[in-house]
Amino acid sequence: MAEELVPVYIMGKRYDVPPGLTIMKAMEYAGYRLVRGVGCRAGFCGACATVYRLAGDYRLRVGLACQTVVEPGMYLAQIPFYPAPRAQYDITQLQPTFGTLVSLYPELLRCLGCGTCTKVCPQELDVKDIMARAMRGDIAGVADKSFDCIMCGMCVSRCPAEEAQYNIFILARRLYGRYIAPRAQHLAKRVQEIEAGLYDQDIQRLKSLSNAELRQLYNTRDIEPE
Repeated sequence: MAEELVPVYIMGKRYDVPPGLTIMKAMEYAGYRLVRGVGCRAGFCGACATVYRLAGDYRLRVGLACQTVVEPGMYLAQIPFYPAPRAQYDITQLQPTFGTLVSLYPELLRCLGCGTCTKVCPQELDVKDIMARAMRGDIAGVADKSFDCIMCGMCVSRCPAEEAQYNIFILARRLYGRYIAPRAQHLAKRVQEIEAGLYDQDIQRLKSLSNAELRQLYNTRDIEPE
């Protein structure tokens, strides 16, 4: 059994773990109790950003611990949080403009267009292109292209201009959602119906059901076509 194990180095200490495990599962196999740096375990939350090198390879690699499979001789360290400047603002007092982006994140103008952020992104986003859109004041473009950003901080950790790309992106998405995105008319209509009491009787009926009845109702519900 020992011959089948894979040697990895976690925070500088060697552990032998079964092949095929993700970094996260390998850490747990090695006895680590994960309190921070673990969240959804499905590649969505960005909490398990990991930096690693492989034996004989000078390159510094990154990945999400819940997705990346261990390799022999892997030297790794987790970065559950990377410090990055985050502006404080009231979204209701802002305008969806280039000026807003720069006033809150003036470091945006320091972008070198080097592409390091794109190379390091575990989501394979074209971060360089998104930053270029931000520098053009293309709020909608930034919001669209950064939609899959999970704010893991890897781009920030490698940026030579020391920018906070993901915080700039989420600001753009918030500006887009409040000021630019078309209003959902069907949602507004439904809110009006709820406020008018149209569904009061149905809500009371649901509140009176047991857990088993609610589960049955959920499992047999009509699902909208894709």
